[in-house]
Amino acid sequence: MNKRFVLIPVSLAAFAANAQQATRPNIVYIMTDDHTAQMMSCYDTRFVETPNLDRIARDGVRFTHSYVANSLSGPSRACMLTGKHSHKNGFTNNEHGIFDGSQQTMPKLLQAAGYETCLIGKWHLVSTPTGFNHWEILPAQGDYYNPTFIHMDGTRSADSGYVTRIITDKAIEWMEQRLSPQRGGAGRGAPFALFIHHKACHRAWLPALEDLRLYEDKTFALPPEFHDDYATREAAGKTEMEIGKDMDIVYDTKMFVSPKETPRTRLSDSYQNMIGRLSPAEREQYDAFYVPLSRAFYEKWGTDYNFLPHQAQSSVEGSRDAELLEWKYQRYMRDYAKVVHALDQEVGRLLDYLEKAGLLDNTLVVYTSDQGFYMGEHGWFDKRFMYEESLSTPLVMRLPKGCERRGIIDEMVQNIDYAPTFLDLAGAPIPEDIQGVSLLPLLKGEAATAADKQAIKNWRDAIYYHYYEYPAEHNVRRHYGIRTDRYKLMHFYGHDVNKWELFDLQNDPHEMHNLYGQPGMEKLQEQLHRRLEELQIQYDDPQR
Repeated sequence: MNKRFVLIPVSLAAFAANAQQATRPNIVYIMTDDHTAQMMSCYDTRFVETPNLDRIARDGVRFTHSYVANSLSGPSRACMLTGKHSHKNGFTNNEHGIFDGSQQTMPKLLQAAGYETCLIGKWHLVSTPTGFNHWEILPAQGDYYNPTFIHMDGTRSADSGYVTRIITDKAIEWMEQRLSPQRGGAGRGAPFALFIHHKACHRAWLPALEDLRLYEDKTFALPPEFHDDYATREAAGKTEMEIGKDMDIVYDTKMFVSPKETPRTRLSDSYQNMIGRLSPAEREQYDAFYVPLSRAFYEKWGTDYNFLPHQAQSSVEGSRDAELLEWKYQRYMRDYAKVVHALDQEVGRLLDYLEKAGLLDNTLVVYTSDQGFYMGEHGWFDKRFMYEESLSTPLVMRLPKGCERRGIIDEMVQNIDYAPTFLDLAGAPIPEDIQGVSLLPLLKGEAATAADKQAIKNWRDAIYYHYYEYPAEHNVRRHYGIRTDRYKLMHFYGHDVNKWELFDLQNDPHEMHNLYGQPGMEKLQEQLHRRLEELQIQYDDPQR
């Protein structure tokens, strides 16, 4: 398990010498799936330690107001690639979307500017990747154990090991190949843009085998809004992503002994397929951890286990339902934390490689996720909503020479901004139809020009969001809205709901109290509606 590729040694001194020849910075963009800021210790120290991810922030910048335009994997990736909102790039949802690879994308524009481009890992946009000199992608969501990869020639191969490590191996292998004349590469030559898209930390949070027993002695504190009753928020009460009643006992918490000894659930067959990829020796190691836990669970709760009702009804202290609900939360948190641990280790290995190869100082290293995630807030797992935990995403950068900013950046940024930022850094023109804005003025520090300072002074005062996927998994209703530095206005629409929500994030950071329609809110509502319409016109969203 977790076997690394055998890499042919290349002279690091030669790498360092080549690095001095570069005039434009390389770009290494690391994007994970469903990794939320709460589970990254440079943002939040309550749950896990992520020293290697924190290293990027320590040596560079950390954004405190980083948001997505559509909190869903495929649409978020399309926004990143195009610098446009979902209604403009055409990929609005995972259920029926197929990304149009013939359209203008940031990797294509980087290629036109003389960059070599590479994508390794999760694609999740259905169509074949375009704009990359090299790519190796996971089919659909991919697998944690011994995953299959699709290659540029259309062939598939199964790699032995854990997916997070394999993706890192492949990324390093590509950099070695292109930098080494001894291995057929062209040496330093053109700058490169490498997109490393991890499967982690996507459901069902299967840990690396060596990490199975991590965090088992840790009890995670319940979020303060864990027992949310969704009062005044109709759409929130209609969803199906509660840890209590919607988290699958087999698929999500791994309570599986054998097909005969385990109850059949909606997702139990999928779970057996996932762990069925393990070799016999690996499966023995996996079962040695989870089977005793599973037996103990079913001995206590029975094999006719029923999902909990709405968890606000399961919060009576000391009750059987409350005990079971909190047990499910702890299992979820522990497995998720284990997946983050492996991810952090691999990011550290990548940073070490870049440093030893003499590439680090001339490379923009970006770490982010395709969206945030709920770690029990509002009693939920998953994402999709415009509420803070899934609207926000971690974003840290280690900056190349010429970008001297360090520390915290508080301006509001969005994932549509990555495309113009990379193009700006590459010295390439930014097409007028790109809807994001370059973050480069925020990164220059003392090197900022008068134009950069003016851009910062006039920075956006609100971000726009639109979620489309309904009906679908988790049944989150369609909605759009804006977030300013203090307020959030959202409209849930279509099918069985037509409701507005308004939150004062300064006085209600957990978004528990919908103020829309309450006495005294008239003037604020009018202002926010006006600003929302302005952004819908600016981004040409026909929903208005």
